[in-house]
Amino acid sequence: MTAAVELDEMMDFAGELHEELSRIRRDLHQHPELLYDVFRTSKLVADLLESWGIEVRRNVGRHFGMGIIGTLHGTAGSGPTLLLRADMDALPIREENDVSYRSKHEGVMHACGHDAHTAMLLGAARTLAHYRHRVRGTIRFVFQPAEEGALPSPLDGRLLSGGRDMIEDGVLEHADQCYALHVMPELPVGSFGVHTRYAMAASSHFRVHFHGTPGHHSSPHLATDALQMAARYVTEANSLMANRVDPSEPAVLAFGTLQAGTAINVIAAHSELAGTFRAFRKDTVAAITEGLRRLAASIADQAGGSYKLELREGMAVVNDGTALRRMTQAAGQVLGEEQVHVLHPPSLAGEDFGWYLDQVPGAFGFIGCGNRDRGIVHAIHQPRFDVDEAVLVHGTRIWVRLALHDVNE
Repeated sequence: MTAAVELDEMMDFAGELHEELSRIRRDLHQHPELLYDVFRTSKLVADLLESWGIEVRRNVGRHFGMGIIGTLHGTAGSGPTLLLRADMDALPIREENDVSYRSKHEGVMHACGHDAHTAMLLGAARTLAHYRHRVRGTIRFVFQPAEEGALPSPLDGRLLSGGRDMIEDGVLEHADQCYALHVMPELPVGSFGVHTRYAMAASSHFRVHFHGTPGHHSSPHLATDALQMAARYVTEANSLMANRVDPSEPAVLAFGTLQAGTAINVIAAHSELAGTFRAFRKDTVAAITEGLRRLAASIADQAGGSYKLELREGMAVVNDGTALRRMTQAAGQVLGEEQVHVLHPPSLAGEDFGWYLDQVPGAFGFIGCGNRDRGIVHAIHQPRFDVDEAVLVHGTRIWVRLALHDVNE
């Protein structure tokens, strides 16, 4: 059998997985799990990988231990190690879709397509395991928790997302290239989008606590107002962005929550505010981080109070040129070159795959999942988000072509 004929056979094999991948995706969609609490999801993933003869490492992550790594050693000869990553966690959103596979967990939903990402990578793992005699080198299938946020480490208190937790446990060791796909409802199913350099911003989350002294409104001189400290911080943080960020660089800071006080006539002893800032360059992220710290320290000192700053640092998603060409070629081979589009401008949304790309060359691509005729048009992180499940086979085939293309160069 020629290599071309066998490759066609592999594509047909992936196509025949559509019903199975849809069942997996719908099962995950009905049972969404948040952040690191992906106990059911990670077990399902690991059990499936093992059933296909793939070497599995469970409980990956130095701090939380909820990641899964599947390793496939090809038997066609030596070659590089290729890392393919999917995320597993859901969002705290109440689903509004009237579908048979609607979330069974009230207030939790796969509103970012991570159920589809997991199913696509499982499809690739099954296909490549079945045809391991065509694979040179090693394929590392990485299933990551907590892409959507971060929690304080039980070891050292740092706010860590799942990517950083797995990286600190060695997921990138000896990896030569790394790749990730993300569904995109703005692109019709059967299409693919890439950014030529920056794909997504470094999205950093911060939380500031101000501590003062409570008191009655009739005696403000005897108290230290934590609410006023928070109000100053919100106002002056906007000036910080204007003065510390190069005006030619896209960057934004916004607050999402503010909590203070316990009664209408009592000066607040504690306030807490939280928000995010987004930028692309590392020096800009560092400048904003230091500015936020200095601002909190100055306000607390002037008021006679104290502060605590918690930060989850982000990392921009930056595509490597060579890896990006490999990804776009694989997508073009599966979908047709006319279906591969360059996207402009880079998104100010964040993705912790940036931490992988900061250490290992790779690429991050967007695969279309929208279908206007079926009403699948709602953006990610919306309560009516959904995907056209044809994307599951498209994604599986792109993963397979990418794996074979790279390891056979």
